Amino acid sequence: MREKPTPPEDYECCESGCSPCVWDTYYEDVQEWQAEQNAEKQAAEQAAVDVKNAE
Repeated sequence: MREKPTPPEDYECCESGCSPCVWDTYYEDVQEWQAEQNAEKQAAEQAAVDVKNAE
């Protein structure tokens, strides 16, 4: 499991409208991280159901 992405520091954004901006990259990383977290949660919940059903 990877760590949650950290937002860029204020000095990392030049506010020149870069594409992609460091904030764009950060938000994409956060969305990917959230999807990974949801997938891991669902896998853990399914594993718990499987264990319960095996009893």
